[in-house]
Amino acid sequence: MTTAKKTAVLHRMVMPGHTCPYGLKARHLLKSKGYTVEDHHLTTREETDRFKVEHGVTTTPQTFIGGERIGGYDDLRRYFGLKVADPSATTYRPVIALFAMTALMAAAAGYAVDGSVLTLRVAEWFVAFSMVVLALLKLQNVEKFATMFLNYDLLAKRWVPYGRIYPFAEGAAGVLMAAGALDWLSIPLALFIGTVGAASVFKAVYLDRRELKCACVGGDSNVPLGFISLTENLMMIAMALWMAARPMAMG
Repeated sequence: MTTAKKTAVLHRMVMPGHTCPYGLKARHLLKSKGYTVEDHHLTTREETDRFKVEHGVTTTPQTFIGGERIGGYDDLRRYFGLKVADPSATTYRPVIALFAMTALMAAAAGYAVDGSVLTLRVAEWFVAFSMVVLALLKLQNVEKFATMFLNYDLLAKRWVPYGRIYPFAEGAAGVLMAAGALDWLSIPLALFIGTVGAASVFKAVYLDRRELKCACVGGDSNVPLGFISLTENLMMIAMALWMAARPMAMG
């Protein structure tokens, strides 16, 4: 079969106030696979409901190839042998993306300041920027983060408000460390929350052998609690100890 003869029929919602994003993705996928798309718009809610009843489906878009109904966007991906994301699956992708971007941010700051990306100051900025961005993700929904945090944090279990205070404390410590200001506040703050966090993660994962989701990137995370979570806390501890020892080392 030649590419020119491959035809697909797509039914998708295109209304004055709403264009279905999955319909656009389905059309793009079909075209990328060399299909000519007969693009049928469902322009009203009534028309959409009639289409669903007629074809015995509950969602749109719907794709038909060779007279056979393939289904929605995920079904179309499966038809082409492509991976379909599982929203409930555990993943390290958010944390990897976060640390990659904060490393690039620190390198960019180092290059802008003194033209170098390989300095101790860049390493300090990397840790500080990571703390700030991690706090930002938690602050998107403090209550949801605090609820997930209660699953394993030793201090939050004893004093519930700590879960709501934690992201503010982490963010404040990160900002102060990035600026190199108020070391008397940022160092003990980072050392305290990092130590409690590390002890909590170690107990939950390595002693109690519990399988939990990490609250480190916010309450909607599917990142498993474990090495990454422990690393976040150890980074804060290491940063605090380094900043405390730095004046003596430079002296």
